Amino acid sequence: MLPGLRPDAGPGTGTRTELRGVHVRPSRAGGQRDTAPYAVAREVEDLAAVIEEAGGSAYVYGISSGAALALEAAASGLPIIKLALYDPAFTAEAGDPQEQEAYSHRLGELLAAGRRGDAVELFLTTVGLPPQAVAAMRRQPGWALSETIAPTLAYDAAVLGDGTVPRERAAQVAVPVLVLDGEASPAPLRHASTATAEALLHGRHRTLPGQGHDVAPEALAPVLQEFFR
Repeated sequence: MLPGLRPDAGPGTGTRTELRGVHVRPSRAGGQRDTAPYAVAREVEDLAAVIEEAGGSAYVYGISSGAALALEAAASGLPIIKLALYDPAFTAEAGDPQEQEAYSHRLGELLAAGRRGDAVELFLTTVGLPPQAVAAMRRQPGWALSETIAPTLAYDAAVLGDGTVPRERAAQVAVPVLVLDGEASPAPLRHASTATAEALLHGRHRTLPGQGHDVAPEALAPVLQEFFR
């Protein structure tokens, strides 16, 4: 399982199926010490090592920016049997790719100024969360962790590229892929999910009723278990 911004929250830590699972915390999610300069290829190499240690092949699930990394890993030829993605964060599909460049520039400015909370807020509003929802999140105890790992948002931006679906890479994925979103997921993420599924050779799309970006484990687990059989 490859998480997005919050490696401690959401479906990655709460989802349980009959399958043996490994919850990966990439360096972009604060899972290990940084090695400069950051490179997406090293993330893929790390995942390859995890799969090898876990038995040599794997079913892989990723959410948000973790979904983008999982897609790149599959396109790179890692021994992935099936791939499930939730809310892949290719939000520029619903807008102008130049907005992703502007986002990356502004993100760098905020991080350089030490404004980690504002950097996290920029990310969340960019992926479609309403400002009032983000304001409420900033008052929650878990916000402190988000600020701690805020510098890794720059790594997420590297994984996402120009923010659009990497169609050439997606076309190289030969395994079955289930692309999921939630009925209440932000519109840019729902648009990205549909576009991702359409770009895949063996992709299909499914929307989970009543779910948002923070999908409930009890709603996700049976879907993954059915697909990964």
